[in-house]
Amino acid sequence: MSIPHGYRAASILWILLLTGLASLTTPGRAGDFSAEARQARQQLRDRVMPYWYDTAIDWTQGGYRLCDDARTGRCEPPEKQLVTQARMVWGFSLAHRQGWSTTERDYRKAAAHGVRFLRERMKDPLHGGYFWSTTLDGAPRDTRKRLYGEAFVIYGLVEFFRASQDRSALDDAMALFREIQRRAHDTRHGGWTEHFERDWTPLPLRHPEAIVEVAGLKSANTHLHLMEAFSELYDVSRDPQVRTALEESLRLNRQFFYPADPARSAFHVHPDWSPVTDPSSAGLSYGHNVEFAWLMLRAEDVLGQPRSWAHFHNHVTHALKYGTDPVRGGVYNRGQGNDPATDRDKVWWVQAEMLAALAHGLAHSPEQPGYRDALGKLWLWIHSAQADPKTGIWLDTVRADGTPKSTALAHNWKANYHDVRALHLFAETFAR
Repeated sequence: MSIPHGYRAASILWILLLTGLASLTTPGRAGDFSAEARQARQQLRDRVMPYWYDTAIDWTQGGYRLCDDARTGRCEPPEKQLVTQARMVWGFSLAHRQGWSTTERDYRKAAAHGVRFLRERMKDPLHGGYFWSTTLDGAPRDTRKRLYGEAFVIYGLVEFFRASQDRSALDDAMALFREIQRRAHDTRHGGWTEHFERDWTPLPLRHPEAIVEVAGLKSANTHLHLMEAFSELYDVSRDPQVRTALEESLRLNRQFFYPADPARSAFHVHPDWSPVTDPSSAGLSYGHNVEFAWLMLRAEDVLGQPRSWAHFHNHVTHALKYGTDPVRGGVYNRGQGNDPATDRDKVWWVQAEMLAALAHGLAHSPEQPGYRDALGKLWLWIHSAQADPKTGIWLDTVRADGTPKSTALAHNWKANYHDVRALHLFAETFAR
């Protein structure tokens, strides 16, 4: 693929920025990133959130249309998918809570627009839960229930409740939680079944329409995001049943998917928690490991439990040692145990989760070995190679050497969630 002029320029910028890396990463307090934190907040307010408002909202047919590429331009998505519809609600709600709504761009209105689409077009009036996807005009397209998507509906509705104080959003989130517990909770083995037909009949093992992870197995990915959703729901509801579910999800994630030894992380387990030996389930995701690390702390905070810093540092330092580019910065995609990374592409959401994890780690332990240097290099990597120079939105995937592999800015798996959340957490942590 030919490299657009803007990205050749970005590669040159990376070399120029690298010359200033030493001054950025000399030992000192975590607060030394205050200038970068102010920059992150400004990027969110002035470039990133305006981009999503101006390009993604479908004022005519409802919800959001997500299809844009830095190289080829705007396009038509094949459908509207539950995960990103809910994530867009979350992002616009956060923007409104930060006070960034204006007459020109009303983020509360943008979020309410998405909530209305979820309720009127994606919510299943017969069996409960939410459809996986609709056509662009809002007709049901894939009516199966995948718990990964349901979790993000809870997550988005809770943030909209925080932004709007609209009690009906919290009521909807609680109703979906109860439906998940009734339909998907594994009362025999614990955890949650993940893939269903429209009427909540579980899909058989390895059904080809699972889409997210593997039908018939329990996955680290879905259980991580259930924990994330339950954390936020419990934070605002204080419902004892939500607390019980959050405690269970935290325990299971720590024990089976993201144990204290990161090399033993697992993508999938059988319903009874026995290991999966299929080679396609082998390996680990550096992005998910560090995302779990800081979301674990969030769950413990909400529950009022002590923070598991040793467990956190195990996962972050493992990802830094085996999954991070020591020269250019940035985080690789996947690896195997304690071996070097096997997939060295740098995906936008993986960079975001490491940014969030390092911010948490440095805020608690400013002298933690390797964290400051890694965060400095990661920050430079993002702004020289991962971020589109024109829009400021992060490219989907960049090769290890800094050349773009996928220049997608928005699609049905890429919304204003991972990078927006990471930049917000970074700014909140270090801004002075």
